[in-house]
Amino acid sequence: MELLDVVNDKDEIIGKADIKKAHAEKLLHRIVHVLIMNHTGEMALQMRSAQRHFCPQHWCTAVGGHVQSGETYEQAAIRECREEIGTTIPKMKKTFYDLYRHEQQGDKFLTTFVATYDGPFYPNPEEVEKIVFFKIEKIKDMIKAGEKFHPELLFLLNKHL
Repeated sequence: MELLDVVNDKDEIIGKADIKKAHAEKLLHRIVHVLIMNHTGEMALQMRSAQRHFCPQHWCTAVGGHVQSGETYEQAAIRECREEIGTTIPKMKKTFYDLYRHEQQGDKFLTTFVATYDGPFYPNPEEVEKIVFFKIEKIKDMIKAGEKFHPELLFLLNKHL
């Protein structure tokens, strides 16, 4: 059972809840994302596995997930890299910090790290179908064409890119 820290609107820990309760009761909690750019400026996106309960087969950040209870954002980003793409990304830089509001999933603090890395990736097939590098313009075209994108990725792209 994945246990999360519940936080207040200042991102201070006020309790703990399992992931199902946090989502069902829309408790404010923490999420990390890692945006991976290659040396030519393309962004890596992951296609989420069909087995994922939320947003299966949607494009998402290369790495993303919940910050578990007791973890820092940095520790969670490192763990999620290992779990989802089977590697450790050197020199991740904490770049964006946002309060994300989502009517159905509840509000979350998103901390986003950015790194330059060309691979290789070793995707966990239970979580990630594939990882593909795209030019930013191609991502914009995919969004316009109606391809499925995770709402947190759309938020990050609209706000920061």
